[in-house]
Amino acid sequence: MSKPPASVPFDARPLTEPADRATVRAYVRQLRASGRAPARSVVGIVLAAVIGAVFLVMFGPVFSGIVGSFLALATSGGMPGGGLFAIAPIVMLVVIVGAVVAIIVRVVGAGSGERWWRLDRFAQANAMTWYPVVSDPPLPGMIFGLGHGRVAADVVRGERPRFVEFGNYTYKTGSGKNESTHRWGYVAVKLSTPLPNIVLDAVGNNSFLGSNLPASLDKSQRLSLEGDFDRYFTLFCPQGYEADALYLFTPDIMARFVDHAAALDAEIVDDWLFLYTPREASTLDAATWAWLFSVVAALLDKFAQWERWRDERLAAPPAPAVTAPASAQVAPAASAALPFAAPAALLRPPPGVAPQGRRLKRGVPWGFIVIFGVIVVVMLLGQVGVFGGLLGGLFSGVTP
Repeated sequence: MSKPPASVPFDARPLTEPADRATVRAYVRQLRASGRAPARSVVGIVLAAVIGAVFLVMFGPVFSGIVGSFLALATSGGMPGGGLFAIAPIVMLVVIVGAVVAIIVRVVGAGSGERWWRLDRFAQANAMTWYPVVSDPPLPGMIFGLGHGRVAADVVRGERPRFVEFGNYTYKTGSGKNESTHRWGYVAVKLSTPLPNIVLDAVGNNSFLGSNLPASLDKSQRLSLEGDFDRYFTLFCPQGYEADALYLFTPDIMARFVDHAAALDAEIVDDWLFLYTPREASTLDAATWAWLFSVVAALLDKFAQWERWRDERLAAPPAPAVTAPASAQVAPAASAALPFAAPAALLRPPPGVAPQGRRLKRGVPWGFIVIFGVIVVVMLLGQVGVFGGLLGGLFSGVTP
């Protein structure tokens, strides 16, 4: 029997080691030439153009005044060749603006290039692979099917001992002036068997409005667990799967989540475990990586229990009993001498989840609805007050 692959020690040095600019530039050129990275970011160019325009607006009048003074002196004869000198301020302004734009483009490009270089080397040092961009990742978690413009960036994937992916995910909702960008960091761990859709909503990262998760879940699916687990997480499971959730979240697994992942929201869906955070998960911060690696390591050795779970709702219904005719009945003594027995493993349901346990039911975000209603009422009352004031002003000048 072959030995399992030895674990690779965590190595964060590529995130902090000095970076040689020439090496980084050569790496970025090779990365773009290979097609692994997109072409030069338009964001830096647009930012440079905007700053250049602002510079022109701020200092353009000053240079215009200088040019006007030179031209006035030239036309009055007070400065021979003044018309030629009048061009000098314009040339100076163009050179300054061009230099500012070039510096901004270079700084922005160097910043993203160095980030790519560090994350790529960090992934390789930890037996993983880095991908700059993954458009519309096909993952079943609750954050991945919303809005438009769905992109995962700085994706770091590992294959052993099981598939794990770290990434930063953005999607947009609305359009035009009402467009909003939503940002999440995530960790995706592939499981060996499908499980019921269970969500752990971390209490510590919620706001006064309630959960920070993008989906509101039906409150009838909440399940209270023993100990102080409810102080850290609100658990949601499909109705009828309460006993299954208790099987999956034994006291030792609850302790792992509380001790290591209390700042993360978690979701089990199909054969995936997702951990969500409102900050970057794939980052240049070595402490964040060390923390996320420790979370995954703390949970990995508990998945064996989860993989033994089976949904009894998928078991085939027992076949109806058939009574043999009297002529074919066998004496009880003979029936005890059968030469074989049905293997017990075949009596278990196959891996999978019954339809009613695959997805949680969504609820109504009553908190946002109430706040929105209050705002609308206040605005209406304000309009009524203004309208009443206008009417009062009109009728106050009318005498009976």
